[in-house]
Amino acid sequence: MFRRIAILFALLILLCADAVAQKDSILVVGRDTVAYRYTPINSSATTRKSGSSSRFLRYIAESNVDSSFERKVDMTFVPAIYYSPSTSAGLAVMAAGLYRLDKKNRSIPASDFSVYATASLTGFYRVGVKGNNIFKDDNQRIVYNAEFYSQPTSFWGVGYDAAVENTSVRYLASRCIADLRFLQRVTKGLFVGIGADYNYHFGRFGGKRYVAESDFIPLINGEGVEYNATGISLYVEYDTRDAISAPQRGVYIAVQGKVRPKGMNSVGQTLWSGRLVVDYYQRLWRGAVLALDLRGELNSKGTPWVYNASIGGTSAMRGYYAGRFNDLCAVTLQAELRQKIYKGFGAVAWGGAGNVFSTFGSFDWHKTLPTYGVGLRYALKHGLNIRFDYGFGGRDHRGKLIHGAVFSFNEAF
Repeated sequence: MFRRIAILFALLILLCADAVAQKDSILVVGRDTVAYRYTPINSSATTRKSGSSSRFLRYIAESNVDSSFERKVDMTFVPAIYYSPSTSAGLAVMAAGLYRLDKKNRSIPASDFSVYATASLTGFYRVGVKGNNIFKDDNQRIVYNAEFYSQPTSFWGVGYDAAVENTSVRYLASRCIADLRFLQRVTKGLFVGIGADYNYHFGRFGGKRYVAESDFIPLINGEGVEYNATGISLYVEYDTRDAISAPQRGVYIAVQGKVRPKGMNSVGQTLWSGRLVVDYYQRLWRGAVLALDLRGELNSKGTPWVYNASIGGTSAMRGYYAGRFNDLCAVTLQAELRQKIYKGFGAVAWGGAGNVFSTFGSFDWHKTLPTYGVGLRYALKHGLNIRFDYGFGGRDHRGKLIHGAVFSFNEAF
């Protein structure tokens, strides 16, 4: 196991070295790792002939400049090829941009958007658009996200015991998501708002690649495999972070209450859910930041398995397969130490714990899952990092250690 970890770190260092010389990078679309090459449109023959070191130094210097003040839209186009164990090889295309409706106030973050599409040899594909629109003096914010994806995925069942004891099965999961949120600033750092979202999920089964639907139904306690629901949410957010993508100090608290009315879903009853995020950031010694993250989610009784709270993936409880541990409720707590090493390179180490449960009465401390790991960071440009994390968790019924690697953008929280 440790030999594999060493090999992964060696590959990451080689990738970063190639990024220095060729401006190659890593991108994650969903849970997929994407390797891409970015070539500036305005590159001249002289630039192409210049040495790697001079190009790297110039790149680092220019990366600290926020071009959204000088340009209407600071755009980036990224065609990419990628590979991951879950989706195999594929192609992705993304267009991202920064812009400012208020170019006078330099203390507020820039608005951003991204449009992306990806497809792989296994039949996985994803298309979507997301962004944040920041108005004058950051008095209002509009946050939006819409995507559709279809992906062969693994599933163990509902609840802690199923995730630990069962052998995974494969099915084709497809989901359409649309989410729109409006926030109004009440006072410095404090926002309130309202939002609406639509979530449609369906699964496909059978054939040589997937488990039969008759064998899948017992894993979801007899529930259906197709659901749609529209939700209405209220938000309260408190944000004093010095930056959104890579904060070094400040507090972020977000509370969301959501209702899915009976007449606006296919479940046959009104559903509700609540989410809480509390983040704290503090500078320590030079180049070091301590980051704390607390997350909780509660869903009402009768919520279908497709809308359950879950842990794992690229942020909370790294090292666990996303969605393996799921139930009506989930809570996670993580602490991470981030240290800059040299120029754009940095390293992190984290530890934490999480738990999934159906009700507060069924909460069991003995079923708390650990998470710990280490990672490397490389700054692509101002406020934008790529990261490689290797996380470890608990053990399954065979005594096998749960672990996994994550490639992604920015910090986990």
